[in-house]
Amino acid sequence: MMDVRRATVAGGRLRVDFDGLKAWRDSLSGHSTSEPLLRHLPKAELILKRAIPALIIAFLSVVAASHFFGMMSEYSRLEASARHATALSAATATAVFADAVDIFDSGDITEAQARLARYLPQDRLDNGAFVLLVQASGKVFAATTAGLSHVGSNVGDFFPEVSAIRRFGDRAGVIETTIGGVPHYAEITLMGNAGGYVVAATSLEEVGRLWREELALNVTLFAGISSILLVILYAYYTQVKRARDADDIFLESNLRVETALSRGRCGLWDFDFENREFFWSRSMYDMLGLPGSDKTMGFGEAARLMHPDDGGLYEIARAIAKGHSGQVDQIFRMRHAGGHYVWMRARAQVIRSNSGRMHLIGIAMDVTEQHRLAQRYAEADQRLADAIECTSEAFVLWDKNDRLVMCNTHFQQAYGLPDSVLVPGTERSIVNAAAARPVIERRIADADGSGYSRTTEVQLADERWLQINERRTRDGGRVSVGTDITLMKRHQERLRESERRLMATIGDLSASRQTLEIQKAELSTANANYQAEKERAEAANKAKSEFLANMSHELRTPLNAILGFSEILQNQMFGPLGSLKYDEYARDIHDSGKHLLNVINDILDMSKIEAGHLRLHCERIDLVPLIEESLRFTAIPAAEKNIVIEQRISSGLTLTADRRAMKQVLLNLLSNAVKFTDNGGRIAVRTRRVNGAVTVTIADTGIGIPRSALSKIGQPFEQVQSQYAKSKGGSGLGLAISRSLTALHGGRMKIRSREAVGTVISLRIPDNV
Repeated sequence: MMDVRRATVAGGRLRVDFDGLKAWRDSLSGHSTSEPLLRHLPKAELILKRAIPALIIAFLSVVAASHFFGMMSEYSRLEASARHATALSAATATAVFADAVDIFDSGDITEAQARLARYLPQDRLDNGAFVLLVQASGKVFAATTAGLSHVGSNVGDFFPEVSAIRRFGDRAGVIETTIGGVPHYAEITLMGNAGGYVVAATSLEEVGRLWREELALNVTLFAGISSILLVILYAYYTQVKRARDADDIFLESNLRVETALSRGRCGLWDFDFENREFFWSRSMYDMLGLPGSDKTMGFGEAARLMHPDDGGLYEIARAIAKGHSGQVDQIFRMRHAGGHYVWMRARAQVIRSNSGRMHLIGIAMDVTEQHRLAQRYAEADQRLADAIECTSEAFVLWDKNDRLVMCNTHFQQAYGLPDSVLVPGTERSIVNAAAARPVIERRIADADGSGYSRTTEVQLADERWLQINERRTRDGGRVSVGTDITLMKRHQERLRESERRLMATIGDLSASRQTLEIQKAELSTANANYQAEKERAEAANKAKSEFLANMSHELRTPLNAILGFSEILQNQMFGPLGSLKYDEYARDIHDSGKHLLNVINDILDMSKIEAGHLRLHCERIDLVPLIEESLRFTAIPAAEKNIVIEQRISSGLTLTADRRAMKQVLLNLLSNAVKFTDNGGRIAVRTRRVNGAVTVTIADTGIGIPRSALSKIGQPFEQVQSQYAKSKGGSGLGLAISRSLTALHGGRMKIRSREAVGTVISLRIPDNV
């Protein structure tokens, strides 16, 4: 089966398989596309193709039967041959010893073996055949080569049936018996009257072996032949399946091509130059409303269908025959069966077949609708041109390459352009160079801001104003429309003058209003600042009042102790000075004075910090000895309360800071930790360096701080008032001073605490090396 698409390129030219093309043409014109092509073969050929598998199987069956019966016949022949050889051996031995019967009586082995070797050598006997010479007593005294193993033994030991056979003598003939457990053909011949005899035997095992070899050979040959035939049968079936699939593909391809041609209003045609005949596909007939035909059409008949004004087929044929053209691409009209003409476009290529015949093969497309649309477009273009010419605006259209497409007379008059420039295809730069320059030209911003449109106002030399709206078309070109806005511009001038006078009045009013708004805003800002300052002052006053109320107790208590104990010492109420009681009072006076000094120092330090008079003197200090020195100051009160102090201090930890300030911070925090930690508590001191900063953490298991008071901790003149805290005394400025000194170093202090659990204070101070 040939596919219509099959073609080869040879010698730089296209060669088409015209046999396949003809088969495709015949299938389109005459045969149903739903039937396989095998159905169109001759009936005898179809029957023969379907009978081939049965014939092969029958042939194999006949060969198998013949081999079976031949092997059975061969086995019978081998048995008959063995039987005949046994009889012949017995007869030969009888003839050899007929004149020497006394050998059987004397048992002359030498003579007997000599005769046997001379007349019955082993190479003349079959494989497995032997002759035995037996005396009347049953002793074997001589034998051929194959039977030498039995010489000297009694024949009844390996041939039990010999006694029964001897009764019949020569009448028994060749019988099938068992010798030594092996089936044999045997014959016994009596020699003389003394009772000696000759035993000739042939082994049936050798017969079976020869038959099995023959059987194996025949089975192998049969298997080989069967395999070859089965392979041939498989190849046949594969080829038949491929042929059937090819037929289906071919028919389906034909159906697709014909459907595509019909739906696409196309037709296939083939012109044979030698026979001057056309072949048309069915879709070609359908386009012209003619009944389909599988016959070719004459050249003259096809020429009569063409419109006389579109040039005949004769001119095309002559041009191709002379070699002026190898291709055809032409639009013409052909007469429809209804009487009207159909516009068609034919495209074809000259092809030379293998036989040397020239064909012109191509397609014809119905372009009637396209031709009508083209006419409508031309008419629409003309109407559009007339409408643009009649409009009062100046109109011009440019293509995407900025070349002139069309314009009207108003555009030419507005810019004073000569007719020689306004030719379609002229570049825009040339047109602009030849145009009269406007007096004023200003661009108005795009309304949509997309960049695809532009509006410009120009004033021409005759004082007319044009508003030119230019917009980009879908194909990348530009269309410009100029509208005369002279009257509008004059009205705009009058309105603009009135608007200027109005705006001057409005400006004066706006300036007054703006001045009032500024004064109002300034008053509002001053009021807000006053309220904020008032609130801060009230808060500070309240905090200081509370602080002074708290400090009254801290100041009065040590002063009362100092004054009271001093009067006791002065009046010597307990006797002359020098008693132990006076020592205790002197110590209380010292402690009270020291406490009072600490409170006053805290107040002065806080005041100095608040006033900004404290200056840091930074240096490179080692934190380890500084922390250990601070711990020594708090070691005695900690030991008195059985407080365990844990230290996890990194060795070699240095920091750029003010030594005195850092020592004061550490003493304040450690003193608070010892002061507010109960007996048997724990204090942990940890230091580490993280991301270029030194972190010092002091954790205790003291009374803790309420959550509501955490925001007040560390603020100047703020104290967390609890019964326990009051009993411990102090100014309450230690944390505030510590926080402020830490902030002066660029660090921060973080407090975490829970009541009855403990407090953790962390200092993070950057190390500015």
